[in-house]
Amino acid sequence: MISPLTTSGDPDVAAIDLLVEHVLGGGCSGLFVLGGCGEGAWLTGAQRRAVVRATVRAATGRAPVLVGVMLPATGPAIEAARQAADDGADALVVGSPYYFTVDGAAQQRHVEAVLSSVRLPALLYNIPQCTHHTLSPAMVVALARDRRVLGIKDSAGDFETFLKFLAVKQGVPGFRVLQGYEHLSAASLLQGGDGLVPGSANVAPALFVTLHQAAASGDAGMCARLQVEVEDLGSLHAYGHWLPALKAACAAVGIGNGVPAAPLLPATLDQRRAITAILARHGLVGSKPRTS
Repeated sequence: MISPLTTSGDPDVAAIDLLVEHVLGGGCSGLFVLGGCGEGAWLTGAQRRAVVRATVRAATGRAPVLVGVMLPATGPAIEAARQAADDGADALVVGSPYYFTVDGAAQQRHVEAVLSSVRLPALLYNIPQCTHHTLSPAMVVALARDRRVLGIKDSAGDFETFLKFLAVKQGVPGFRVLQGYEHLSAASLLQGGDGLVPGSANVAPALFVTLHQAAASGDAGMCARLQVEVEDLGSLHAYGHWLPALKAACAAVGIGNGVPAAPLLPATLDQRRAITAILARHGLVGSKPRTS
């Protein structure tokens, strides 16, 4: 989920309420906050806390709330994990440390330290385009044996690596492998992936739920047709920086105002018009009431 912000930078609780209803109303089975789309690494502790509390309150137990603690080092990640636990999170999402170079052993120590700091399970997160470190497949295999580790979200866009993560399920059947890179949505599900965690589900959750259902029924033809829709919808990210573009898309469907965390700027008027035209092709413009 994105983290809707007011023009002053505070989390927009009313917009978070609308977003939760939109995502769950579209059929999604979980809520992931403070990830990449949620700008978790760029928000203050107070902002993060407000986002988690508002999401937990809006969810009212209808779906688990997973909270990202993708921070550069173990200490800050533990602090964020404890805060998330206090605020009602159902699970954490943990990636590689970053800024300094780390190996697989350091990644494993990082995850184990976060897990030991709270009584919550965790989903691993492979997003090397942000952390500049791919989660070591050997480390993932080792951690998968820990019942507190739910699975992994892979957003790297490298299908070969995704298949290596899928292979972990052979030894640990309960380990869930989720695709976060939208271009590989259909292929990943048909190959045996357990689900999707796509940023564009902030705008069109039902599209991805329908794709998941088509894959579960083995309808490869329907998956191919739906993937074409996913690709067209995803073209909105080409208008400026992808994050303000996604927030502009959410604003166009009536959720939030398109304001990103500093230092990014909102999408320009021309960019917003182009994004709105894409959404209109999918019947999404104005699909939700606007926040005040």
